[in-house]
Order: sequence, then structure tokens, then C-alpha cells
Amino acid sequence: MNKPLPQTLRRGWTTGACATAATKTALMALWGEGFCEVVSITLPKGEMPKFKVVNTQQGTGWAEAGIIKDAGDDPDVTHGAEVRVRVSASAGGVIFKAGEGVGIVTKPGLPVAVGEPAINPKPREMMLEVVEEMAELYGQPPDIEISISIVNGAALALKTWNPRLGIKGGLSVLGTTGIVRPFSCSAWIASIHRGVDVARATGTAHVAGCTGATSEATVQAHYNLPDHAMLDMGDFAGGLLKYLRRNPVKRLTIGGGIGKITKLAQGALDLHSGRSQVDFAQLAEMVGDTRLSDVNTALQAYEIAGEQMPEKIAGTALNAVRAVLRDADVIVDIIIIDRTGNIIAKASE
Repeated sequence: MNKPLPQTLRRGWTTGACATAATKTALMALWGEGFCEVVSITLPKGEMPKFKVVNTQQGTGWAEAGIIKDAGDDPDVTHGAEVRVRVSASAGGVIFKAGEGVGIVTKPGLPVAVGEPAINPKPREMMLEVVEEMAELYGQPPDIEISISIVNGAALALKTWNPRLGIKGGLSVLGTTGIVRPFSCSAWIASIHRGVDVARATGTAHVAGCTGATSEATVQAHYNLPDHAMLDMGDFAGGLLKYLRRNPVKRLTIGGGIGKITKLAQGALDLHSGRSQVDFAQLAEMVGDTRLSDVNTALQAYEIAGEQMPEKIAGTALNAVRAVLRDADVIVDIIIIDRTGNIIAKASE
């Protein structure tokens, strides 16, 4: 029987691209041509996507347009959200404002200064280029206030890392290429990096990377760590450790269940079940219990071997983490928890 051909995942567009498209059609209306039903912009690498314009409004000295974000096949929380831009004359130059649903930066370490709207540098650059282009086309001074809103953005932001990064009141306007590539690991790893940057900029001496919500809650409570010290490592141990090697903090705790930490102890830096597996023969040798070579899961191995197993794994994982960090000035702890969140093993330098 023929196997079905793999389907190509559909790309989408970033909030920055949507905001740029909305800015362009709003400027067209402000300066006399009127809104268009479909607007095209040029992305940083030359691609020219088209966006359907929705919910246009206009008044004396201002114009506003919306774009519905299409994230393609990426599980983006902002997929389907309306990105709205209102343009109006400014006293001089281009001024960016956070409308409803767009956050304000409250902590250092991010690409945008404290107190500024959470509109990242590349989207700002894209909108500046559109203002200059439209101003030249219509013979107008490029002095514009751009206020960006995201409908329901404050609620959606609670599903992101923004509150932990110190972005208050809404979402960020993001994007470097304008394109959302579905299921990309790069966005998650970039968020881990930004979390480290914020921790360093705020003088946070102790950070933690955990494999899931249960281990995160346990580690945070155990050390009484603030939210911004909790880095959303997930399966991307390598993404965290390699960045800390170049950008160290004083102390790092890695927390997780016995299966994920076993893989880390065995040298895996991507802990996702689809990309790394526990080597049970190696585990049996590590623990010194030949019975473990024939088990199916790390949890089953733990039930057979008892407390000696997580203690051995924690120590081995500590050595594996240190090997990745090399001589970086970071003190490391490893914490292993059970399914109920109880600490069953700990290793410290």
C-alpha cells in the first residue's frame, strides 16, 4: 500500500508584518487615497505577501486599519488575533505607542528599552520604511504616531512568557523576517535566551530551567525564586546551557522528572521524546543494576532499582551539564522529582 505523501506545513506572518501592513493602508487613507481591501508589503528578504484589510475607521487627523494574523500551521497563540494600527500626525518623526493589548517593557535585558512599547526593533524598522515610502509618495512629512493594538492581547499574553520577562499589559509585536515558520524550535530557544538576558540585566543570581510545569513549581517553591528567574527550558536543555556558557549567571538549577533527567545524564541536549530516548543498557551500567537493561521506561527502572537510581542519575546529569558549560562561572544544581512533585534526588556542585 502506498504511504501518504507528507504534507508541507503552511507558513504564516508575524505580528510585526501584520502591523506593517495595517500601517501602510492606514497611511494611504490618512493622506488621501483611502483604504485598500488588500495591501502588500515588502519583507526584509524581498518577499511581498498580501494581507486582507479589516475594520477600517477614520476621523479628523487619524486613520485606523486591522489585519487578522494568520500564523499558518504554527500553534501560535496570536493566530487569528486582529492587529490594529492607528496613525496620526506627530510633532516630529515616527513615534510608537502601545494601544490596548500591546505590552510595555518593565525590565532591562530585552531588545527594547524599559518604558517603551513592546514593539521589537525589526518591526519598528519595517514600519519606519513604510512611513518613509508613503510620505515620499504622497508628498507628506514623515511625522507619524503609530499606535498598535492587538484585540484581546492582554488575555493572550498570559499564555506567553511576556509576564515573566517583565512585559506588562499585553503582547509583543515580534518578527525578524516577517515570516512564521511552523513548529520552529528557534522561537522557543530565542525566548530562553531573552529570559537569561533579563536575569542578567536585573542582577538575578539564581535561575532555573525545568522540563515541565510540575518540576518548575517544585523548584521555584524549593528555592523561593521569583517568576523572572524561571527560564522556560522545556526540552531545550542545549539551548539554555550553550547560551549560559557564553552569558553566565551565578547559579543554575535544572529540574525535571526522572525520564528527562536520565536523557540529560546520558548526554542528550534535546529532551523531546521524538528526538532522544533513554538508553537502558547504558542506564543499567550507570546504576550498576543489570535488571534495568530490559525495562521499557525510566519510571519502571526507578521502581525496580529504588532510590539509588535517581541519586546516581542526578550526579551524572550534573557532570553532563558541567561538560556543556565547560569553564563558565556557573554553580549547578540538579533536582529530580516524581510525578507528584516530590524531590527524589538532588546533586549540587
